[in-house]
Amino acid sequence: MDFSALRNLISRYCAGEENWVDSRTVYIGHKEPPPGAEAYIPQRFPDNRIVSSKYTFWNFVPKNLFEQFRRIANFYFLIIFLVQLIIDTPTSPITSGLPLFFVITVTAIKQGYEDWLRHKADNSINQCPVHIIQHGKVVRKQSRKLRVGDVVRVKEDETFPCDLILLSSSRDDGTCFVTTASLDGESSHKTYYAVQDTKAFNTEEEVDTLHATIECEQPQPDLYKFVGRINIYLDRDEPIARPLGSENLLLRGATLKNTECIYAVAIYTGMETKMALNYQSKSQKRSAVEKSMNAYLIVYLCILISKALINTVLKYVWQADPNRDEPWYNEKTETERQRHILIRAFTDFLAFMVLFNYIIPVSMYVTVEMQKFLGSYFITWDDEMFDEELGEGALVNTSDLNEELGQVEYVFTDKTGTLTENNMEFIECCVDGHVYVPHAICNGQIMPGAASMDMIDSSPGPGGREHEELFFRALCLCHTVQVKEEETVDGIKRGIHQGKATSVYISSSPDEVALVEGMKRLGFTYLRLKDSHMEIQNRDDEIERFELLEVLNFDSVRRRMSVIVKSSTGEYYLFCKGADSAVFPRVISGKVEQVRARVEHNAVEGLRTLCVAYKKLSPAEYEEVCHQLSSAKLALQDREKKLAEAYDSIERDFILLGATAVEDRLQDKAADTIESLHKAGMKVWVLTGDKMETAAATCYASKLFRRNTQILELTTKRTEEQNLHDVLFDLSRTVLRQHGSMTRETLSGLSNEYHDYGLIIDGATLSAVLKPSQEGSGGNYKEIFLEICRNCSAVLCCRMAPLQKAQIVKLIKASKEHPITLAIGDGANDVSMILEAHVGIGIMGKEGRQAARNSDYAIPKFKHLKKMLLVHGHYYYIRISELVQYFFYKNVCFIFPQFLYQFFCGFSQQPLYDTAYLTLYNISFTSLPILLYSLMEQHINMDILKRDPSLYRDIAKNSLLRWPIFIYWTFLGVFDAVVFFFGAFFLFDNTTFTSNGQMFGNWTFGTLVFTVLVFTVTLKLALDTHYWTWINHFVIWGSLLFYIIFSLLWGGIIWPFLNYQRMYYVFMQMLSSGPAWLSIILLVVVSLLPDVVKKVLCRALWPTTTERIQDSDNLYQSHLSEFTSLSTLHAPHRQQKRPDRQNPAPRRTNWCCICANLLLRNTP
Repeated sequence: MDFSALRNLISRYCAGEENWVDSRTVYIGHKEPPPGAEAYIPQRFPDNRIVSSKYTFWNFVPKNLFEQFRRIANFYFLIIFLVQLIIDTPTSPITSGLPLFFVITVTAIKQGYEDWLRHKADNSINQCPVHIIQHGKVVRKQSRKLRVGDVVRVKEDETFPCDLILLSSSRDDGTCFVTTASLDGESSHKTYYAVQDTKAFNTEEEVDTLHATIECEQPQPDLYKFVGRINIYLDRDEPIARPLGSENLLLRGATLKNTECIYAVAIYTGMETKMALNYQSKSQKRSAVEKSMNAYLIVYLCILISKALINTVLKYVWQADPNRDEPWYNEKTETERQRHILIRAFTDFLAFMVLFNYIIPVSMYVTVEMQKFLGSYFITWDDEMFDEELGEGALVNTSDLNEELGQVEYVFTDKTGTLTENNMEFIECCVDGHVYVPHAICNGQIMPGAASMDMIDSSPGPGGREHEELFFRALCLCHTVQVKEEETVDGIKRGIHQGKATSVYISSSPDEVALVEGMKRLGFTYLRLKDSHMEIQNRDDEIERFELLEVLNFDSVRRRMSVIVKSSTGEYYLFCKGADSAVFPRVISGKVEQVRARVEHNAVEGLRTLCVAYKKLSPAEYEEVCHQLSSAKLALQDREKKLAEAYDSIERDFILLGATAVEDRLQDKAADTIESLHKAGMKVWVLTGDKMETAAATCYASKLFRRNTQILELTTKRTEEQNLHDVLFDLSRTVLRQHGSMTRETLSGLSNEYHDYGLIIDGATLSAVLKPSQEGSGGNYKEIFLEICRNCSAVLCCRMAPLQKAQIVKLIKASKEHPITLAIGDGANDVSMILEAHVGIGIMGKEGRQAARNSDYAIPKFKHLKKMLLVHGHYYYIRISELVQYFFYKNVCFIFPQFLYQFFCGFSQQPLYDTAYLTLYNISFTSLPILLYSLMEQHINMDILKRDPSLYRDIAKNSLLRWPIFIYWTFLGVFDAVVFFFGAFFLFDNTTFTSNGQMFGNWTFGTLVFTVLVFTVTLKLALDTHYWTWINHFVIWGSLLFYIIFSLLWGGIIWPFLNYQRMYYVFMQMLSSGPAWLSIILLVVVSLLPDVVKKVLCRALWPTTTERIQDSDNLYQSHLSEFTSLSTLHAPHRQQKRPDRQNPAPRRTNWCCICANLLLRNTP
């Protein structure tokens, strides 16, 4: 074993190098450095194999079994099975072993298949060919054999096989263009740079002569962070050191574009690549239904233990009489007499546990798994959620949370790209207070297309022309836009033609493209970046060349970017563009007030604004700037901090030029979707990084805020004027006073005076609110903030960092009501809140696919959220809640007669049912009808669910799985079990004979009870079904038919594999008796009657909104007209509606609805 790394680590720490940064040295082409340069220490790195699978061929069985038996239900049944094997129990081990084997096998097959698919995907990646330079020649290898230090050649449209440092490119300037859509989802082209000293190595032979080493940090998952240094050994003794940053690092999974080929060296391979390190496992999300199931399971476990204890105690009370303990026909052996009473009692207790263990439904878990897995396809198959523009429909990344879509109380949404299209259009710019609108007003002249626009005096006046052109040049130079010189459209290549640029602009930011295109419409065209020179074409069609010296890239902390360029006359300029809050404080001259007024005006209109400023640099100042930047870039430790300090000192003392305004339009039907969510009782919060005015305008446009909404501000501006403590208490008093006085009217929905509150908070104030208090009392503002938010119908959080978005979601999740939250976004900055929320939804937007990949569900557009929640979510919840309650109900019906039977057999653990019936009850006789119900039930037409969002409130807060409903189902099961048992018992109290004079025995009695049981629970489900299709009929009646056929075969044939056949001819004998037929029919009717009566009375006297609509739908057997007001259905009276003959409704029949309608129609 190699302990060199450990020894190295200890020696460094013992030497006192506290600030030592763990790094690696990579030898390019595996060449040793020249003698005397540095010690050659070969290091071990993993190969390039990617492993996303969970199991191997050898560990699948033990590992999968271990994971499955970690589930409480599976482990419980395993214990029961082992008890049956160890002690003498009343039922065969097969009765619990077979269902357990079935559940374990089905789950193992599913998980094994999924892992096999992962193995296939891994193999296809690991075996794909890569081209490596060895001894000046190109060698083809499998990807998995790639090693750190190998020099790789990658051609256009190929994917990078590992993390690489760019050495050289087929482009003269040493750049290459890359798309990182598979990593961060951004489909735009990004520029990466080769080191200046290696970009000349353009052939295999030249690359092979390169002597260099790379020192860089050890692998870490941040895609946008990389710190390294390359040492190039030329003829001189000392190597040339150059800094390496994220602009030199090509990530595995990214694709080369618009570049013929590149040469690069592998530095991170296999599971150490940044893409592999980002395969972090998401935290397991559990739905409210699953939590309810587990709570019910514990209750039933307690019931089971109670039953076993009661029977054990009563057995020994019964056996206190020696004649009962040892009757003459069943005397104990000497061994049995000598056993200690406690051991006998414990063995009996275990035997009763085994006898009653079927009350815990093991098959419920596999049915729920199948229901979720199969049910998730309904979202994928939904044509209404298919987007023609993208050519994609909705995706389900996890099926475990389907029913949670029907329980959402809070919706947290991003703004840009989620509510808006993220399709930027340049609207106007303002230079020194003069407004310029493309194709309308330019340089004081009215341009084509301005007929319908207001006249804006934009004459720059004397001396303004120079500033105006400098502003246009700044926007043509201060960006990272690339020009795609050849774009194929309909098979025709188009490019720069006759000096006029008809090329296509591509950038990682749609804002930048909009600004460059806007300048083009105003007369200044950006042409290309060639040999580190940027070319622009001015209004006079003259080509101007500027040498690009430095780019100070945009980051979300600074919120600005800058470039340093040198004009053809030798002047140095620093141009900067950024958010107003990032530029205005750094300006020392310019018409600040006029520009600020225009920026605020545009922000209120909902436009995205940027400010533009510049300063001239003297050659000495430029040299100082270069020194600052190079020393910061070469640092291996704290490079980002040093760069930030350098940028801060460089980007100062600007002269303000002007500002731009870009529009990001609202998505189609975004306002309608938000309005529907409000009506459904959900609170919608918008979390955005945009400035307050822009975000507020979007909120008004999307109907998040209405015109009568009273806006409460909790912003930095207000907290500067007033203490945060005072602001919070003022807002709290405002909302609570209004809430307290209006509660009754609000609930009735009749108040016109009720104030609708909306809250606006910014990131800085949120940090202050969430900061833990230093004082012991009165300083914790979280609760006050939450109280204010609870009483606001909508909240806007602006200037939010990605982490703050997740903090907000976490805060609401942890509040005392524990509401179900949903987060929806489209960008990488939304991933944290998507992972934090109970349900995360990603939008397949222009900001890429990272949000969609990390989400639980992905949809093409925000408008699809309406159907996903109001229709799919509603159906999923209704279906699974019935499934859970029904499973517990049918198992109570199944086992309670067994409990009662012990009172009539001397607590001897005699089973009431045959072994085959015990085994197949949950697997075959009653499983398919409830599975199909849970997949297909539609209690209300989906068009009505979409048109009337208030129906969503009927199922809110897990209303169908509350304790009163659970207790009702349990008592219903107990009642039905009592009817089955005592009904059969009293009907055959007088010994009944068949036609040939034979008496009914205990197996006939048990079979009679079991027959009534199967028919009752199946017909109970049939009565609850509203949506009938041929499949429902086939499965429900087919299950009953299967039970009858199985019973006839099981008792009608002598099976050679059975030691004894106690059921031989029992079923046929029972059916040959007329009283048996009569008792079956009578007991089924009596069992079902109370539930039917209760439902009919509740529907007739206290109907819910859902039930009124169901009754109406059944009464008139038609769709509601598209123009029908649904408010008529909320009132007790109904109006006759004309059936829609063109679009007849699916058949919805429910006997309880029909009875309730008849009762209503005949009630005076």
